[in-house]
Amino acid sequence: MSIEIENLSYVYMPGTPFEKKALDDVSLRLEDGEFIALIGHTGSGKSTLIQHINGLLKPSSGKIIVDGVDITVPKFKLNEIRKKVGLVFQYPEYQLFEETIEKDIAFGPKNLGLTNDDIDKKVKKAMEFVGLDYNTYKDVSPFDLSGGQKRRVAIAGVVAMEPKVLILDEPTAGLDPKGRDEILAQIKKLKTEYNMTVILVSHSMEDVAKVASRIIVMENGKCILDNIPPRVFREIDTLERVGLAVPQVTYLVRALRKKGFNISEDIFTIEEAQEQILQILKGAKND
Repeated sequence: MSIEIENLSYVYMPGTPFEKKALDDVSLRLEDGEFIALIGHTGSGKSTLIQHINGLLKPSSGKIIVDGVDITVPKFKLNEIRKKVGLVFQYPEYQLFEETIEKDIAFGPKNLGLTNDDIDKKVKKAMEFVGLDYNTYKDVSPFDLSGGQKRRVAIAGVVAMEPKVLILDEPTAGLDPKGRDEILAQIKKLKTEYNMTVILVSHSMEDVAKVASRIIVMENGKCILDNIPPRVFREIDTLERVGLAVPQVTYLVRALRKKGFNISEDIFTIEEAQEQILQILKGAKND
């Protein structure tokens, strides 16, 4: 399911002293099945952009065409688009409200008008995919869980509706390294198993390097970079200018290359760097 964004602009509080242009003539095409990372400094416009894709905000100007349908036209039934485009907000655990995990995850599917049998199947499947055993957790209060587990429940609640596009706004924010890795692994698994288009909003280059096939960088409401990760991460000066950075391991790789080590410049994760460095050391030992 493709998403076309045409000349999209959005102004907060127009005509007041607090007027702010959050999006400035943004045009993008998001293809079916992509894993896209949307990154930028706070205030760059990335959260405003994803709220337009889900229909939560109406543009000041421009169009958003989802699956061939312009969702910005007057009287468009936004419930239809929210069945296809699921949005998990930042710190989604604060939006949990039901007394049990099962009921919380079932809330979305119930609003789709599904039968009880279908709802049960979707809840069980969603819990399995986010790594929560149904029999163990179904009657547990979501408020008795750890931060990472709450995040999984919130994601499962959207996944249970089986959207074609899954948007996640800073899904690893506030988690420890183990929790971040677990959430990212589950998101990768969801994308593969459900064949979803995933849009991941993040400011963590380490997270982005592990999962994304395409990176869009935003600054002051505009898209300033849009490419595959290796090409975006080579734009170190541009990224640093807008308050971002490449993954930390990239700086290590660059320093090793300057010292004459034959290591690829397209390494962005610790695991990749470890593998190549061990190969180099093994080769040196054999020589």
